[in-house]
Amino acid sequence: MRLLHRRRVGTLFAAAVPTLLAVSLAGLAPAHAATAGAPAPARHQVVCPRGFVCIYPEIDFGGQPHVKRAVDGSVRHLPDSIRGAGSSIINNSGRTARVYQKDNYFGRHVCVGREGGALGDLRSYQLNDTTHSLRNNDTPCGA
Repeated sequence: MRLLHRRRVGTLFAAAVPTLLAVSLAGLAPAHAATAGAPAPARHQVVCPRGFVCIYPEIDFGGQPHVKRAVDGSVRHLPDSIRGAGSSIINNSGRTARVYQKDNYFGRHVCVGREGGALGDLRSYQLNDTTHSLRNNDTPCGA
């Protein structure tokens, strides 16, 4: 009789674990989800850590991003892994991030605001797959 009771308890516990996990994790969100209108990341997406700017090779923050700590300064010539390949950006730093179409901060650019600013699709800025340099500074976007 005890063996049957243990099996039932074990089965009930195993069935309850996924529900308990879902309820306990429901309030947690990735750092960039704090931006109004930012889409929730899919399971294959890499979340950008606090203090960093992440340039993703795919639209809507997909693929393996180039991750740059904002306090380390700007990049006149992005690494080949993301140079000319950026499609979306998350800025989880306390500085603004400007991504430029050409090396040395020239050409068309877009500014991504501080602390969770995100652009999920650079096509509307005519910058998709043309990212060549990144400037991090304290100048507000629009200034």
